[in-house]
Amino acid sequence: MGAEAVRVLVVDDSPVDRRVVELLLRAHCGGGGGAAAGEAAPFHVTAVDSGKKAMELLGRRRGDRDHLTPSSPAAAAAANDQAIDIVLTDYCMPEMTGYDLLKAIKALGSPNPIPVVVMSSENEPQRISRCLTAGAEDFILKPLKMNDVQRLRKCSGATRPKSAVAGDDDRFEVSHYFQLIFKLILLAYAVLCLSQLLHRWSNGSSLLSLCHACSSS
Repeated sequence: MGAEAVRVLVVDDSPVDRRVVELLLRAHCGGGGGAAAGEAAPFHVTAVDSGKKAMELLGRRRGDRDHLTPSSPAAAAAANDQAIDIVLTDYCMPEMTGYDLLKAIKALGSPNPIPVVVMSSENEPQRISRCLTAGAEDFILKPLKMNDVQRLRKCSGATRPKSAVAGDDDRFEVSHYFQLIFKLILLAYAVLCLSQLLHRWSNGSSLLSLCHACSSS
């Protein structure tokens, strides 16, 4: 029987960064073909673009669990499937920063608080210390790498079976393969974005030329 998925809530206002994290986590799911016995649990990713939406989602799912009764095992199982095991949030976001989100999650007062990991592209010791003091499980620098995924898994409380430890060396070799695929995906995505920008710029230039010709006639 496969290991239970680690349910991650990714919070980042950048659509590109959200997609990068999703691809990285899904590439690190025990070989891509499902989590067989002895393999690391896969990640189930839910992504939102703001701290406000994250709190709405967490509050809604928490409310669903609070209203369950012992006589509804099916509802209990459904609510458990929707639970979040860990939150991975960017630090710099408009309106509600990752630090603000961290404090809001800790203020929920849950008997089993959700672990929060903060990520940022800026290596500022004061910022890191601030988040760790407020209760963050870890602080990860962008861009995320394969070894950061293991840190995230550890923070979520998901542990690998002892039978999987023997294959660590092989998994290390596989991780390099996934890193190469991941970089190729990022490159393809960047080329696509660039082509779209050039297309828009080309259309804009044509429109300006037409307007100039009309004004000259």
